[in-house]
Amino acid sequence: MARFLLRRLFWAVWLFFVATLIVYAIFWLVPSDPAHLAGIGAASPIIAARIRSELHLDVPVFQQYWIFIWNMIRHQSLGNSIQNGASVRWILGQDARVTGSIVLGGACLWLLTSVPIGILSALRPRSLFDRVAMVFVLVGIASPPVWLGLILAYVFGFKLGWTPIADYCNFRSSSAGECGGPARWAYHLILPWLTFMCFFAAFYVRMIRASIMEVAHEDYVRTAVAKGAPGRRVVFRHILRNSMLPVVTLLGTNIAYALGSVVFVEQVFNLHGLGVEMLGSARASDVPVVVGVVVFVTLVVIVANFLVDVAYAWLDPRIRLA
Repeated sequence: MARFLLRRLFWAVWLFFVATLIVYAIFWLVPSDPAHLAGIGAASPIIAARIRSELHLDVPVFQQYWIFIWNMIRHQSLGNSIQNGASVRWILGQDARVTGSIVLGGACLWLLTSVPIGILSALRPRSLFDRVAMVFVLVGIASPPVWLGLILAYVFGFKLGWTPIADYCNFRSSSAGECGGPARWAYHLILPWLTFMCFFAAFYVRMIRASIMEVAHEDYVRTAVAKGAPGRRVVFRHILRNSMLPVVTLLGTNIAYALGSVVFVEQVFNLHGLGVEMLGSARASDVPVVVGVVVFVTLVVIVANFLVDVAYAWLDPRIRLA
């Protein structure tokens, strides 16, 4: 197990450096006018030279990348925003709380919803419950997140007034009169979570149902039943553990997809997260912020996939042996 983890960790670190090299090449080496990056139009030569020096564009290419990597690893710094001079690290810290709350809360909600529905649907095929679940799957797969968010905001927020339509509330309580506290935090995020839940849970219900029905016909399951093993033990020890392997794999991919599509949910519910920050910085040609968001999201995706590999190896020892 230790060799397996070290091997996966090595490839995760290697992939991170390759990803940062590609990101750096795309966002830093393609533009050539630092005054244009600053969004100040036809800047004077003095201002253009100062901006070029601040961005380290006046040194060779490989030295630029080394400075970028050194500042990121040694000082945990991704530079400062050209637009407002704020630290990119501070900007990411503010926006990552919002995006992390949406994605992680939505992931917990769609797992808590899809796993029981998928299990019950697989154990009772062609029943009324199974048919209703399949209708839910078809509606969820066919509904884009933007449309789902608008419908939920209109029905539950505007018409019924049960939930807030927009804005973010801090998880920690605030003494300055700002919106804060775990209860109000969850209350303001319930509609974004439901948006993700309706969209992603449909995929998980279908996959869990198909995986359980396939595993239930394996020889070792029939052997356990023939030996008189209790039904609960057969389901939880033999069927569920092996049928969860595709779900774990899909979870790592969906976390990356959720981070890519979270911008639509943030815009619908007026939440200033990484997606909205990325769009605004791209429009303003604020390259340090754009690079910082991409590098941060890349790191999160790599860590998520590393954890998926570890969980996959724990569930299936054959992976470690391979």
